[in-house]
Amino acid sequence: MRLPLAGLTVVTADPATLEPFAPIIADELNVKSVTLLDVDAAHESDFGISQKLTVNARVAGPRLGKDVQTVIKGSKSGDWSVAEDGTVTSGGLALVEGEYTLETVVSEEAGADAHVTAMLPGGGFVVLDTQVTLDLELEGTARDLIRAVQQARREAGLDVSDRITLTIAAGEHTWRAALEHRDLIIGETLADQFSVSMNLDDLTVGDDVSETLVGNEQRVRIRVAKR
Repeated sequence: MRLPLAGLTVVTADPATLEPFAPIIADELNVKSVTLLDVDAAHESDFGISQKLTVNARVAGPRLGKDVQTVIKGSKSGDWSVAEDGTVTSGGLALVEGEYTLETVVSEEAGADAHVTAMLPGGGFVVLDTQVTLDLELEGTARDLIRAVQQARREAGLDVSDRITLTIAAGEHTWRAALEHRDLIIGETLADQFSVSMNLDDLTVGDDVSETLVGNEQRVRIRVAKR
């Protein structure tokens, strides 16, 4: 199931440039909303995000010699930065790829388990809200159900413009998803008549009834008939 997510926040130096593409971003990532913020008005700490620099002394040592201690101290004291071109400087000395690792850390208070973050060049970053609510789960199940109905239409040899009578039998979760997103299902599947039962056995698998799995491996039986 391609589960929809609540939202994506993008903090960038030029949010106005991305504004026209926000609907495309939302559609491609399957998120309900995209929030664009200027990097000067939002800081990583506002979202409980920080970066941790770790110097690989074994790799950096041969190039830097005794100065490796300077960059190690800089990484631990916070005396380090990342330039717009991605160059990492610690203790006033530039590091090269392989001599360090940058780790993005989300605090527990900010909901580390409910967010995915990534840093962008120039101090920007993105935050994806991965917390799944019941409403999002039901919408995901409904969209998965639409996919299953479209497959049933193809297997029945129907043209893409044919109107149908649609009958669905499923468990409680899928039944609820179908009722709450009834209009979406009707519109996407061209169903002039639509009924859904919470008893799977109300439909018997046969020539005109197919069974498949939707959502979180939930059984559903589908009957489509041309109007």
